[in-house]
Amino acid sequence: MIDRRDKINYYLDIAETVAERSTCLRRCYGAIIVNNDEIISTGYNGAPRGRKNCIDLGRCIREELNIPSGERYELCRSVHAEQNCIISASRRDMMGATLYLACRNGATNELMSGTNSCAMCKRAIINAGIKEVIIRDTKEEYRIIDVNEWIENDDSLFE
Repeated sequence: MIDRRDKINYYLDIAETVAERSTCLRRCYGAIIVNNDEIISTGYNGAPRGRKNCIDLGRCIREELNIPSGERYELCRSVHAEQNCIISASRRDMMGATLYLACRNGATNELMSGTNSCAMCKRAIINAGIKEVIIRDTKEEYRIIDVNEWIENDDSLFE
């Protein structure tokens, strides 16, 4: 009998392949949305259509300014992988779906463990009706996030 790849890692492998299209110099993200065992859409991070990508320009402004990961996204040229994935799908198809996310370091091409969606992407995922996000940490390990946790633990409220 042939060992088959488990379904979650199969979809994460596809998200990781989508990340190969990323045009970011820092982090190469790939995302896919799956509903009822069918891929609804894919997305990777890169500049909006028609604009030059960081890899074409050969520079990253956030890197040049030493901006830490997770900060000052308004300076970034890229539309995030999750956002591109959501833009390419209909809300009807995303209701109750799963978003799979993988990230590689742009400089080393190594998988990035512990990554997460940014606050803006979390909001888009919530509004899209996606029920869970599965994030790859290693080739075999991943985290499953119930999107309801992002709703209940609202990180946009400062106390």
